[in-house]
Order: sequence, then C-alpha cells, then structure tokens
Amino acid sequence: MAIADKGGLDAVSMRTVADHVGVTPMALYRHFDSKRALLDGMVECLVTSLPERATGTWDERLIALAHAYRGVAQRHPWAAQLLFSRPSVTPDAVRVTEFIYAAIREAGVPEPQVGRIERLVTTFIIGYVASEVLGRFAHRSAALSAEFEADLADLKRLIKAVGNPET
Repeated sequence: MAIADKGGLDAVSMRTVADHVGVTPMALYRHFDSKRALLDGMVECLVTSLPERATGTWDERLIALAHAYRGVAQRHPWAAQLLFSRPSVTPDAVRVTEFIYAAIREAGVPEPQVGRIERLVTTFIIGYVASEVLGRFAHRSAALSAEFEADLADLKRLIKAVGNPET
C-alpha cells in the first residue's frame, strides 16, 4: 500500500513489492501466487480497515460505512480504482459485504433483491468517493460534504422504499 500511496496503482508490481520488503520476487510468490492475488490482498487491507459500526440502526451503520469508505479514499486516492476493479474475494473482505447485506435485510428488503441493492449501495459509495478524489467534483468542493449527506439520505430513502413498497 505504501508503494501505491507513493506512485499509484501502476507502481505496484511483484518486483517493486519484493524490493520494498527486501526479498527476491520469487520469495514473494510464496505469499502471493500472482499480482492478482497481491491486489486481492490490498483490497482486503482496505476493506478490513473500515470500521464496522455494530450498533445503531441499519441506516446509521450504512452511513458510517460510507463515511469510512470516503476516509479511506481520501487517505489512499488510488483505493477507489482498486475497489472498483477487484471483487472482494478474501474471507475478511467478504465479511464487509455481509455487513452491508445484514443492514439491507434489516431495512426490510426482500431476500431476492438484497444482492442487487448491495451492488447499488457499494457502487454508489465507491463511485462517489472515486469521483471526489479524482477531481470530478472539484468545482463544487465547498459544498461536497453537504451534497454527500443529501445523496446518502436519498440512498437511504431508496433502500427503505424497496424494503417497504407500500410507503
């Protein structure tokens, strides 16, 4: 992650990581069988650094998670690109997805729609923070935090409507 912080994701390779930790590239292959596995490990580090708020209502937990994603992207501007391009496949990374599933279920979303709503939630959050750190919203940076909160409120209403269609 330090290599990506310094030179972006393109700077991350088996060779640069091996050099960074002082081993030969072949020694690194004992721990990661490919660059793909290395990137999966980076995804795991990112998502497991997100604090999972175990208390509060479903929407409070999702909003706290959204803020945590935003903080990660601000600390590691390359992170959103990686999170968009790699699935969460390691057991610890899947745990974060299950955390989101649990909140969505608590909102009353019918089981057949839970996966679709989770993809909507994570794509919105990661897309928003990627747009922010990559400068897409630079022209309105002063109002961005308020807009983020308003957009999260809209997302909450959407999830609630899916969970309670009669409202």
